[in-house]
Amino acid sequence: MFWFLQSPMALKLFLFLFALLLCLPTSLSSTASKGKEQKLKFNPYRYTFIDKASTFASSSSSSFSSNGQDSTYDYIVIGGGTAGCPLAATLSRNFSVLVLERGGVPFTNANVSFLRNFHIGLADTSASSASQAFVSTDGVYNARARVLGGGSCINAGFYSRADAAFVKRAGWDPKLVNESYPWVEREIVHQPKLTLWQKALRDSLLEVGVRPFNGFTYDHVSGTKIGGTIFDRFGRRHTAAELLAYANPQKLRVLIYATVQKIVFDTSGTRPRVTGVIFKDEKGNQHQALLSNRKGSEVILSSGAIGSPQMLMLSGIGPKRELKRLKIPLVLENEHVGKGMADNPMNTILVPSKQPIEQSLIQTVGITKMGVYVEASTGFGQSPESIHTHYGVMSDKNELFSTIPAKQRRPEATQAYIRRNKYQLHEAFNGSFILEKLAYPISRGHLSLLNTNVDDNPSVTFNYFKHPVDLQRCVEAIRLVSKVVTSKRFLNYTQCDKQNVHEMLSLSVKANINLRPKQVNDTKSMAQFCKDTVVTIWHYHGGCLVGKVVSPDRKVLGVNRLRVIDGSTFDESPGTNPQATVMMMGRYMGVKILRERLGNKAGV
Repeated sequence: MFWFLQSPMALKLFLFLFALLLCLPTSLSSTASKGKEQKLKFNPYRYTFIDKASTFASSSSSSFSSNGQDSTYDYIVIGGGTAGCPLAATLSRNFSVLVLERGGVPFTNANVSFLRNFHIGLADTSASSASQAFVSTDGVYNARARVLGGGSCINAGFYSRADAAFVKRAGWDPKLVNESYPWVEREIVHQPKLTLWQKALRDSLLEVGVRPFNGFTYDHVSGTKIGGTIFDRFGRRHTAAELLAYANPQKLRVLIYATVQKIVFDTSGTRPRVTGVIFKDEKGNQHQALLSNRKGSEVILSSGAIGSPQMLMLSGIGPKRELKRLKIPLVLENEHVGKGMADNPMNTILVPSKQPIEQSLIQTVGITKMGVYVEASTGFGQSPESIHTHYGVMSDKNELFSTIPAKQRRPEATQAYIRRNKYQLHEAFNGSFILEKLAYPISRGHLSLLNTNVDDNPSVTFNYFKHPVDLQRCVEAIRLVSKVVTSKRFLNYTQCDKQNVHEMLSLSVKANINLRPKQVNDTKSMAQFCKDTVVTIWHYHGGCLVGKVVSPDRKVLGVNRLRVIDGSTFDESPGTNPQATVMMMGRYMGVKILRERLGNKAGV
């Protein structure tokens, strides 16, 4: 799939960057979960309430496969991801919950479980991969999770809370927020053991003025700090799926390989009312899951910034013209669905080393007052034998390139890819990528459907650096990173020659890590470098914004019994990495819903 690269080194560089940039979400479980793990059904699924979608028995009409065994549910959660797992675990304390997850489980997937395989999981484009690749119309490679645990299964593991100002803007209860974060942290978060390069970054950030040093903390505070990680000291990943250890196993059912086709509405009343969902199992059979008629029962969308607006539109809620174009029956017109999409643009500088470098993902971060975050990751190599690839990458049917104009899939490009695929890239990369992420981009984009197949990615546009303020902040960030990589303390740690910044920038440009056109002066003009080498850090958000698509309590405007609880409701990405806040949000909203429905009887 990397036909545009010009050399084996460039291919290796891209594969690493492609895996690295998702800083978006197992060892022995903690004492809190051991009791529940006594009830293992069988090892691959780990928990008794997890099963394949084909085991579901629909209680609906004869047009769906059914044996009449399944009852209705108080809550149906679409997406067992970073928000969906903690949400479902919390709701199951008092009510029956069905989780429908389109992917498999993370527990037996080595590409998910081990830090050393982080890049392999993202480079895997097979149908069974935990990561589903897509390309935005900006020409930037991206990915969305397709596994129980969501983005926490394929990201770089960094854990950092949102700042107090974000919580205030969200209108959340600070007391409940501060109770919900530790609920997550007790189960899956750890303090990292710093590698030499992460120490070098720490010292260099302080040397160039990113102060004070705040030590190890989950809090979002200006200066340089060490954040948490969901990788333990053995390099094993702990994901949001493990938060299901908190669940009541008698009231929770999780179906994997369950791909929801649409949400079902009763439109006979004054407002559309959700009655259930239709989903497809791993064998291709359709089922209908029904909501209970009890007051307060809801379908909750937790499919992420790409999946949730896509599902609303496929179900008939969205821009009227777009739904009409695809002959989707209109349930409710809302022009804001899919709008306000944003991604935090990232640029990198490659810093090579003469020595083998220990692998590390994000541990140290510089939180600057200019609204830019500086991080690093090191020491990853790649062998193509470990990646599922095929030569059909230029096909219109290939999910990665389905949104790229055919003229960019030239036959000569296909042949060039095949020739380059013969290279064996076994060696580790000796060096580091220093990253800068723009914290609060002003530029906004949109999402639209390409067809009515939920398995296909929609068309997504982020409009990176469309606003001039974003571009200027990137220029300032690259200048800061240039100072970091040429600082005395950094070079002392890495023991590499002090290189010209222009040469290091050129290495990143030559990697061709996106499909955007390159300019001859892109290493001389910082602004051009920013535009030409932009990549994603997979912290996209928006599409179901509060006040436009959902209310502050995340209820979908204009319909009954439907909420959206995930990052699609955010108008900014919280903290240096959103996964902590998205997991917290799942717990937070679960508690809020229980308290609203049961009062003191909720017990939470």
